[in-house]
Amino acid sequence: MRPDRAPISFIVNGAPASVSVAPMRRLSSVLRDELGLTGTKVGCDAGDCGACTVLLGGEPVCACLTPAASVEGADIRTVEGLGDGQLSALQASFLAHGAAQCGICTPGMLVAATALIERTPRPGEQEVQDALGGVLCRCTGYRKIIDAVVAAHRFSQSLTGLPTIPPEGKGSTRQDFSLPPVGQAVGASPVRLDGVPKVTGTEMFGGDAFPADALSVLVVRSPHHRAAFSFGDLGAYVVDNAGVVAVFTAADVPGINRFGVIPPFADQPALAEGEVRFRGEAVALVACEGWAARELDLADFPVRWTELPAALGARQAQAEGAALVHAGRPGNLLVRGFVERGDPDAAMREASVVASGRLETSYVEHAYIEPEAGHAFVDVDTLTIVACTQAPHMDRDDTAAILGLAPEKVRIVPTATGGGFGSKIDISLQPLIGLVALKTGRPAALAYTRSESMSSTTKRHPASMQAIIAADTDGKVLGMVFDGEFNTGAYASFGPTVANRVPVHASGPYVTPNYRATSRAIHTNGPVSGAFRGFGVPQATLMQETLYDELADRLGIDRLRFRRQNMLRNGSETVTGQHLAEGVGIGECLARLEPRWTRALADADAFNAANADKKRGVGIASCWYGCGNTSLPNPSTIKLGLSPAGKVVLHQGAVDIGQGSNTVIAQIAADALGLPLSDFVLRSADTSITPDAGKTSASRQTFVSGNAAQKAACALRGKILRFANVSTEARLRLEGGVLAVWEGDIRRHIDLAKLEADGDGLVFTAEESYDPPTSPLDAKGQGKPYAVYGYGAQIAELEVDLGLGTVQLIKITAAHDVGKAINPLLAEGQIEGGIAQGIGMALMEEYIPGRTENLHDYLIPTIGDVPPIETILVEVPDPEGPFGAKGLGEHVLIPTAPAILNAIRHATGITVRKVPATPTRILAAIREGRDR
Repeated sequence: MRPDRAPISFIVNGAPASVSVAPMRRLSSVLRDELGLTGTKVGCDAGDCGACTVLLGGEPVCACLTPAASVEGADIRTVEGLGDGQLSALQASFLAHGAAQCGICTPGMLVAATALIERTPRPGEQEVQDALGGVLCRCTGYRKIIDAVVAAHRFSQSLTGLPTIPPEGKGSTRQDFSLPPVGQAVGASPVRLDGVPKVTGTEMFGGDAFPADALSVLVVRSPHHRAAFSFGDLGAYVVDNAGVVAVFTAADVPGINRFGVIPPFADQPALAEGEVRFRGEAVALVACEGWAARELDLADFPVRWTELPAALGARQAQAEGAALVHAGRPGNLLVRGFVERGDPDAAMREASVVASGRLETSYVEHAYIEPEAGHAFVDVDTLTIVACTQAPHMDRDDTAAILGLAPEKVRIVPTATGGGFGSKIDISLQPLIGLVALKTGRPAALAYTRSESMSSTTKRHPASMQAIIAADTDGKVLGMVFDGEFNTGAYASFGPTVANRVPVHASGPYVTPNYRATSRAIHTNGPVSGAFRGFGVPQATLMQETLYDELADRLGIDRLRFRRQNMLRNGSETVTGQHLAEGVGIGECLARLEPRWTRALADADAFNAANADKKRGVGIASCWYGCGNTSLPNPSTIKLGLSPAGKVVLHQGAVDIGQGSNTVIAQIAADALGLPLSDFVLRSADTSITPDAGKTSASRQTFVSGNAAQKAACALRGKILRFANVSTEARLRLEGGVLAVWEGDIRRHIDLAKLEADGDGLVFTAEESYDPPTSPLDAKGQGKPYAVYGYGAQIAELEVDLGLGTVQLIKITAAHDVGKAINPLLAEGQIEGGIAQGIGMALMEEYIPGRTENLHDYLIPTIGDVPPIETILVEVPDPEGPFGAKGLGEHVLIPTAPAILNAIRHATGITVRKVPATPTRILAAIREGRDR
């Protein structure tokens, strides 16, 4: 026995356990690494996120803060022990309420809630918030978690389970809650098909299944915003540090040491070469044994830094001309976006009323609860990378180019992804662990620390915007001019996407006959800004919607009515000249909000008449959002077929990051094929077995991959019907390995086992692709950038303490046009989760490099920060969408922050010009308003 270890014995989930570990080893590490209980998740190692919550003597504790020595003789329960071999009532309630989305925080939530229910079997909402306040969630918006805990007493622990389509290799149990019958999957809310592993702790995320013999990879990162660097004696470092196997730098990268999501702008090195351009940039890898990784101090790594002048803000970068040169683009401008229609200058001159202003936003951190993690190994002659990701095929291609391999020699196997929101599209660790595995011949594993994740990955673009909107005396908008500068950080990432998408959307879902919008993505030495739920549209909408409120007030028109006067309708043309023939749902969203608006204003008036120190405000904001890429190809391919055993095997490469694509795409395919959801088996994203469904971003999977699934299912159905020589009216049923086909008196029974199977083991197959019909934008931004738009509007009700500047949210009402709600429960969950992120953007989230690189200093909404949410699903079908469906995930975040800012203005009479609207900024604005 090593002298630094000690034997420690305890009870885990009713069974005795004994380990020999360092006494100060984290309990979370002991449970996961020594006992294989990976249901206890690690999100921060600092007690900030609560994902690692376990019961110690019946009381919830953070396992990451609990030393192993302190549990000698103790009784510990983890998520794996909650159901006693079956689902607990609480776990069943979580599934039924859609309380698990990505699932990374779910074990911690369940464990903390179990302790509450064992004390208080029927808790109220406030008791749930108090008990779960230490566990963070970034996906759900908490409301369905609260509902699930409050309602848990209604569920019997005798349930044998809930229905699932078992993903291959995950061994989910078949369960009792019924799946929808044939032809009724679309519009139903079955329990999510990947839900059982999420609530039992068996879901495998990026850091949950490292090979026992894997080398641990540590990353040496820059502590400076900009610096030149050189290495000392790396060979001596390896020799002098026990357990260190090798060190790798950019000189060891065998391929093109550059990656990026848009090929012309691929400019970020996997490992920096001679100079770093942002704090957290990777410069070297240390491959070592697992035990050495726990003890090694990278402060001793032989690297010399020479700090260089840096510009963190876009204005500073522009003014100082910070010397960033990217692929022949001198200076700091990465790219411009531009849309112009009509004569906006004449509209401003002729207008009766104008509203103008400036607004700034901050860096926003993704703050998913799962930091980046994965492992790599060489399987015969193929490099296999198992990691969390939103874009497996893009990862494969980028990693292959960096490592000098053919794409077919790289396989990406996505794990469950514990939150994404955009940042897990950019590859970060994949080429790093791939390089170590290739060079050493051993598996290589890497899990980012929380501070490493926050310092090195992409953020929401900070924006500095100004705009002017003009109207006539009747309240008709005549024109708008918008100008926005977006800080894209040290490298391109999705800077071009943001710059191109913003001018298309900055008008909001309103008729704007005269329009000019300009955007610029500017390089700085700040963090790389990339994709983040909305691609710049949330920032632009803040500018536009706050000015709409000011314009309505100057005209003396009710703010909701003003929006209805100017909204897009069927037959309208957008600012890019796109004719919207049908499917425009913003009018229905605003109409559904009108009675709630009237009630909220009356409540605010009554409250304000009775209170002097606090004032209540009501705000409204609308949104629209184009689904998919802007005027670029955006295809998705889906494959499905019948197995000899009588199952529909769905090769579904659209990565589910919690939004529910595994379930929604299966529902679409089921109804298009004409077989029940219970007959389906899911083969999840894996570049070796699933076609390319494109990256999970831009609210495209339901629309784009859903269309591909519908086409593939229809094609498969057609093949079967032709084989059986029946018409399209025939019905199908699987009876074990026999496919029954009948039409009137005609009966056919096809023994699937007697048919020849293809390489995937399928006897009938179909593979189809779908690419949205768009057209390029011309020099003035005119064209058809998107095939389908989604629409929404939200009301925020809140109170502002005039003395403290604090904001208390009372309620948010959200009406969103989804075209067709394929799964209403999952759609509600997306809306609630997006609203929670919008609350953070509006009121608290501000990433400051070097200062907010943990979840203690960087604030995201907790369970007590999200008020009751009333969701109104509006269904205005778009003929281009599968069963009329539109995208949803990005849209729901967009109107929240402007609705909150407009409510603050309604309550106080002041406009906050920089978000987040912290108490300090609100008080400063109130004082400035009083001085004026």
